[in-house]
Amino acid sequence: MGVVTRWWWIRHAPVTANQGCCYGQTDFPCDVTEVAAFTALAAQLPREAVWVASPLKRTHMTAAALVAAGADGPDPIPGPGLHVDPGLIEQHFGDWQGVKYSELHARRGDEWHRFWLAPAHETPPGGESFAVMTERAQPAILRLSKRHAGRDIVSLSHGGVIRAALALALGLAPETALAFAVDNLSLTRIEHFPEPGGAHGWRVVTANQPPR
Repeated sequence: MGVVTRWWWIRHAPVTANQGCCYGQTDFPCDVTEVAAFTALAAQLPREAVWVASPLKRTHMTAAALVAAGADGPDPIPGPGLHVDPGLIEQHFGDWQGVKYSELHARRGDEWHRFWLAPAHETPPGGESFAVMTERAQPAILRLSKRHAGRDIVSLSHGGVIRAALALALGLAPETALAFAVDNLSLTRIEHFPEPGGAHGWRVVTANQPPR
């Protein structure tokens, strides 16, 4: 079966600043007060893993709270033990960032997407489309999989990036990937298997698993 690389994707804790608004790449903090949730999630994570995160503070705060709850991760955070990769940052929603979801819904009417803010190939004014975000995130995932082949990788990231990872693993079009639910503090596990001839095999172990 070859060397297996195991991804442990965790969406950051809930953002409470500017509630009800689109935040995208806005660098808001998150709420890390749900100690029981962090303790339950920390107990599921592997030891001696590589920890990676996006540049946004909400992923770093989530990582630090997991370590405080007993996870075998880097300390201190931020610090050299947490590898920050800009390819894992959330989608940039441009001029929509800071606008209430209710207002965006009212503005867009029938163009409002059922599961996301816009169809995968639509670019918000001044931002990037979900499809473009996947083109940024997926090479980063492949690069990290190669760099840390055979390791466990705990990745503190965002809903959009985790959908991009699932799309990569399952060979899905970006629009199809938007149908995945990815809740705050959920765990998504994906395994990568190198195959003869340079092909890549992926297996989704679980998606959007809540803390237990």
